[in-house]
Amino acid sequence: MKKLSIRNQLEGKVKDIVHGPVVSEVVVKTTAGTLASVITSRSVKDLKLKKGDKVFVIIKATEASILKEK
Repeated sequence: MKKLSIRNQLEGKVKDIVHGPVVSEVVVKTTAGTLASVITSRSVKDLKLKKGDKVFVIIKATEASILKEK
């Protein structure tokens, strides 16, 4: 993998893809848990993503919020 400045990188396998006309949900199982990403359906096609593919989830967030119920 090429080097990136983004530190939150998790290796995993595609568990499921929920295809939509414009965007698709890609579910990835990693050692940290199962994560989902919504990307364009065109990107799914261009990357030729399918169940079982080895991928990297790269997380870049400007905010993380926590809510605790009483």
